[in-house]
Amino acid sequence: MTTPVTIIGAGLGGLMLARVLHVHGISATVYEAESAPTARAQGGMLDIHDYNGLRAIEEAGLMDEFRAIVVPGRQALRALGSDGTVLFERADDGTGGRPEVQRAELRQLLLDALPEGSVRWGHRASGARTLEAGRHEVTFANGATVTTSLLVGADGAWSRVRPLLTTATPEYVGESAVETYLFDADHRHPAAAQAVGGGMLVTSGPGGQIHAHREKGEILHAYVILERPLDWFAAIDFADVAASTARIAHEFEGWAPELTALITDSDTAPIHRPFYALPAGHQWDRVPGVTLLGDAAHLAPPNGEGANLAMVDGLELGKVLAARPGDVEVALTEYEVAMFQRAAEDNVEAVADFAELLEAIASGKSVSG
Repeated sequence: MTTPVTIIGAGLGGLMLARVLHVHGISATVYEAESAPTARAQGGMLDIHDYNGLRAIEEAGLMDEFRAIVVPGRQALRALGSDGTVLFERADDGTGGRPEVQRAELRQLLLDALPEGSVRWGHRASGARTLEAGRHEVTFANGATVTTSLLVGADGAWSRVRPLLTTATPEYVGESAVETYLFDADHRHPAAAQAVGGGMLVTSGPGGQIHAHREKGEILHAYVILERPLDWFAAIDFADVAASTARIAHEFEGWAPELTALITDSDTAPIHRPFYALPAGHQWDRVPGVTLLGDAAHLAPPNGEGANLAMVDGLELGKVLAARPGDVEVALTEYEVAMFQRAAEDNVEAVADFAELLEAIASGKSVSG
């Protein structure tokens, strides 16, 4: 295939696509809004699933590099009641099929697997338009433009490429997370550290949910989940650490102190993370020369599948482009049909499984399996 591929967004999905294309000798350039790989924090732990994300890593020829960044023990899972009662506990024996890695390290692994200069940093897409003969032009906030006959939007929830294909936009789902961090947890926050355990904590009860991960370096990374309208969160000054954490913790009155400590003892200003989603079953009609992957295509509330789906999208798109070098439109059609089905099935299954777990926790029942 001689048509160069233009990818907007250097997240996990866009980089996986670039890697698979590189393996097959296809040129690709990735345009990324961030000024450098370390311009901002990349988020916390990711569990990489053997049926999608891990398959993408293996088929991209990066399994050895991936094994080197897996954090041992982090597949452990604890489910606690709001009173701190342990309802379920599973140790990490290495057979769980969902190894945990730091998102930043996984992204760097993919960057290191590309030829130098593959990513153009500091290019924030501001818009895109269709030209003649299936070509598309992307404009960037820095004044630059790029014209291409094969454009892939891997630019996340608020994709600037998506409007070329569909008028659908993400909508708030009525639920948000408040993100907190506790540092040097075993020494400075021992009760919270013991509650979280060696891997992931899930708990649900009156008020909402608290999920937490033990990251590298004795860091506890928590997500406090509340069903509230956006204006409820807008009334909170998240820059005021003491006031905002107290306000959020008030919603969990009566919970065990080792759990509310994940809110009140935050060593950073809490961050509001509203959950948005595209319409269920979102699809579009084929438009020549352009497609989407990851959250740009099938944004859903966090359910453990987002990063995994983005990577397998990148894998499968790269494979069909390599397999059909003389007929890009047939390749894109084949990719989209499979992608729509895959995203729907994996997201629905993940939501159902997690809802069952939360229901059991909220009822105070012991959980098995």
